[in-house]
Amino acid sequence: MVAELEQNGTIGRGECVPYARYGESVASVTAAIAAMADRLAAGLDRAGLQSAMPSGAARNALDCAFWDLEARQRRRPVHELAGLPPPRPLTTAFTISLGAPAAMAEAAAKVSERPLLKIKLGGDETAGDDPARIGAVRAAAPNATLIVDANEGWREDNLAANLAACAKAGVVLVEQPLPEGRDQALAGMSRPIPVCADESVHDRASLTALAGKYDAVNIKLDKTGGLTEALAMAHDATAQGFAIFAGCMVATSLSMAPAVLLAQSARYVDLDGPLLLARDRAGGLRYEGSLVHPATAELWGY
Repeated sequence: MVAELEQNGTIGRGECVPYARYGESVASVTAAIAAMADRLAAGLDRAGLQSAMPSGAARNALDCAFWDLEARQRRRPVHELAGLPPPRPLTTAFTISLGAPAAMAEAAAKVSERPLLKIKLGGDETAGDDPARIGAVRAAAPNATLIVDANEGWREDNLAANLAACAKAGVVLVEQPLPEGRDQALAGMSRPIPVCADESVHDRASLTALAGKYDAVNIKLDKTGGLTEALAMAHDATAQGFAIFAGCMVATSLSMAPAVLLAQSARYVDLDGPLLLARDRAGGLRYEGSLVHPATAELWGY
């Protein structure tokens, strides 16, 4: 979904992805944005938006539209307005979808030259267990750096074995192995590789509960409710000792453009959303293999 803010003929845009996992739909996000129309017309600004709406996709679209609008009005790029250095191209992960071990190995072999692969795990065992999946991918892409996303799909009784299999395969990070709210087992074990919170973390308010259980946090603008909170969250998370993972939903380059600014300070970057679409929007981000370039002024952020 795209939100547009217009003022004196200048238009700012922001894109979001309603996510069912967090109780969102196109209808609910449309309604949330429409409900802000009168307050926006009355002069609600980006700062006021942070308390006027909860974190989530609807606020993300409006927050990023505010940034784009201000950049165009002031003829200054967003990174300058945010006090950030000029953005540089970044290496992004490329996602291998969940499937049977042989199918995942085949998919990995086709992109084995990419330096960073994100492997989706956490499926039921009828198609092959996760140690078999990660072993098959590693054999197919022996030189790639591997990140695993378990998508809340593991249990306490297979957590240690799955982490050990990932460590054996040289995986550098595992995202959200246990379901949100049922991840206390992470605090009582020696983790062989770093573990990253995804569904368990949304904004700054959720950081405190992660201490001792996670080593990194996946910051997505659709979870934080926009670039404003995402940048503040990255600052606070770093101060608390968490590594930063800049992630995304499957979306067009308009969603990725502000996330590229967040990702400048991230240890791990997964902004391959447009590469998973049949077609990106016109004027989208430039991808050269796994290298993603910052947005042009025409796309977003002046």
